[in-house]
Amino acid sequence: MSMSFRDTPSYTHGAPSPIGVLLTNVGSPAAPTPGALRGYLAQFLGDPRLIEYPRWWWLPLLHGIILNTRPRRSARLYQRIWTEEGSPLLITLRRQAEALQDYLDATLPVPVRVVYGARYGEPSIAAALRELQAANVQRVLALPLYPQYSATTTATSFDAIFEELKTWRWVPEVRTINHYHDHPGYVAALAATVREHWATSGRPQRLLMSFHGIPRDYFLKGDPYYCHCQQTARLLGEQLGLSPDEYTVTFQSRFGPTEWLQPYTDRTLEEWGRAGLAHVDALCPGFSADCLETVDEVAEEGGELFLQAGGGEFHYIRALNDRPDHLDALTDVIMANLAGWLEAPGTSSPSAAEMAEHRARLGLTEAAPATVR
Repeated sequence: MSMSFRDTPSYTHGAPSPIGVLLTNVGSPAAPTPGALRGYLAQFLGDPRLIEYPRWWWLPLLHGIILNTRPRRSARLYQRIWTEEGSPLLITLRRQAEALQDYLDATLPVPVRVVYGARYGEPSIAAALRELQAANVQRVLALPLYPQYSATTTATSFDAIFEELKTWRWVPEVRTINHYHDHPGYVAALAATVREHWATSGRPQRLLMSFHGIPRDYFLKGDPYYCHCQQTARLLGEQLGLSPDEYTVTFQSRFGPTEWLQPYTDRTLEEWGRAGLAHVDALCPGFSADCLETVDEVAEEGGELFLQAGGGEFHYIRALNDRPDHLDALTDVIMANLAGWLEAPGTSSPSAAEMAEHRARLGLTEAAPATVR
């Protein structure tokens, strides 16, 4: 069976090409409605990177039961965080991309094009890549905005990238960044958010560092996520001058009957409430943007669990979002991964004279258009 490839929409061989920077994040449904959630969850929970159950068992369960019940509950949750502009995560992702475009324009000696795509939902990673293709980008740096690597987040973003590129006739050079969990700028930005909060609300008895969970079995099979989370927490604790008993690493958002990484965020907050802790702060260092899992699951539901169990004061410290120090850190991560790509644009491409010679060999006249389709 023959396969057709996506043609390069418009190009001039030898023309200068900007560097493409692709930011990715998990994405959101198109609207906080059961119908939109059903399509989004079908894509999300249908990803074998996330759910490693046998397809013959999982897909009938997903489409026969889960997608007929869960979308209504999930829609109610999204309605609690939705804004007039739409999903908070996608709003922040767009702002991050726009700000990084400005940062890199002011930093790089070559043209750059920053785009963003969601792993699930829209705007898709495929659409972002096609935007780069239309801009004649031949070098792409992919940065999934997950500081700690996991197959369930970072790797599945790479899957989507290469799934799109395998259909292209002219595949660009591609570099991927698979973590920045220990980057000094990232850790310093986290520490700054905590210090700023403490300056106005006081220092708590305990600091909760809640990361998104993964099934424990994934870690035992080699996923480094747990280790990356622990290292981020240790570095952050050191910057804040915390002793090990002043902060706790927990994991949230578990799904299904299997055991996930522990301790669990919700159970920890309940335990702290029953113990009568007077003041607890929480932050989610693994989330580059606030979203349902941070502002609702931790800030609202987690805080309520703590208070109802008998705890005192509870505060959620916002994610890094589009803070300048966060953007500085991401710029530094990007710059470190562009080594060798920062020469003057077009230096390795054919000259105008060489292109004229190529056209002559193909029998093209001088009147022939320089752009070949």
